Amino acid sequence: MSSKILTQKKLSQAVRRLKARGKRIVFTNGTFDILHLGHVSYLQKARSFGDVLLVGMNTDRSVRAYKGPSRPINPEQDRIKVLTALECVDYAVLFGDTTPLKLILKVRPDVIVKGADWAMKDIVGAKEVLSWGGRVKRIPFVRGRSSTRVIKLLKLA
Repeated sequence: MSSKILTQKKLSQAVRRLKARGKRIVFTNGTFDILHLGHVSYLQKARSFGDVLLVGMNTDRSVRAYKGPSRPINPEQDRIKVLTALECVDYAVLFGDTTPLKLILKVRPDVIVKGADWAMKDIVGAKEVLSWGGRVKRIPFVRGRSSTRVIKLLKLA
């Protein structure tokens, strides 16, 4: 297992170590099912907001709960290995809840990042991050790039 892939236990240890060294932690989350240019651009931009990018990635079970029984296309272990192969991703951790709120409360990131399609009021954890003096950033998508679009194109082929 890559040292960039954290268990819940290792997550707490890593966060304590990073904070003790004064590192600004950026957090984002998602499915990252079929990695594409939109994901890479988003993650690179997210990383630019701090010293360390920590990504919460939905487990297969949690993806099925909100995207339906045909998703994810790639299993969680494949998705997290591909995700952590990116230079801009410092750490990733799987989470099985319907939202990443518990993970956000555990990490207490300095910055939380979501796509610009999310209204500020709908970003899970935004209120909490702002309450401890953190920031919330919204990043525009790369036009025409999404896993859903890739899947639709594959079905047409």
